[in-house]
Amino acid sequence: MQDGVEEALVMVPEINYWAVVVATVSTMVVGSLWYTPKVFGTRWMRLTGVDPDQEGASAVGPIAVTVVVSFVTAWVLAGATYIAWTFYDGTFLVAALVTGVALWLGFTAARFVTHDAFERRPVALTALNVAHELVTVLVMAVILGVWPPVGV
Repeated sequence: MQDGVEEALVMVPEINYWAVVVATVSTMVVGSLWYTPKVFGTRWMRLTGVDPDQEGASAVGPIAVTVVVSFVTAWVLAGATYIAWTFYDGTFLVAALVTGVALWLGFTAARFVTHDAFERRPVALTALNVAHELVTVLVMAVILGVWPPVGV
C-alpha cells in the first residue's frame, strides 16, 4: 500500500502540448462564433450594456487575457483528463469529456451562478455565458480526447 501511495504522489500527468495549443485556439474560434451579432452577440451586448462603438473600446486586452486563461484551462483539463483516464481506465476521449463536464459544472458554472447572483446580473446573461463555457470546454475536451499524449 505504501508503494502505491508514494507512486501516486509523484505521478505527473502526461500532456500533449500541441493538443493544448489547438484547444486554446479553439476557444477563440468558439467565442468568435458564439458572440458574433448573428448568433448571441447582439443579445450579449444588450444584456451587458457593452457598446462596441464606444470611444476607447478595444478588445485587444481582453483577447490577450483570454488566450492566457484559455491556455491554462486547456493545460489543467489535459492534466486532469490524464489523471482521470489513469484512474478509471476506458478511452481517453470519454475521460476528457467526463472530466471537462465535471470541472465545468463544479467550478465554472457554479462560480458563474454564484457571482452573477450577488452581482444581480440577469439570469439570461448567466445562462448565455455558462452555456458558452460548456460548449468551449466540450470542444477543448474533444480536441484533447482525440489527441492524447504519446503512448496513451
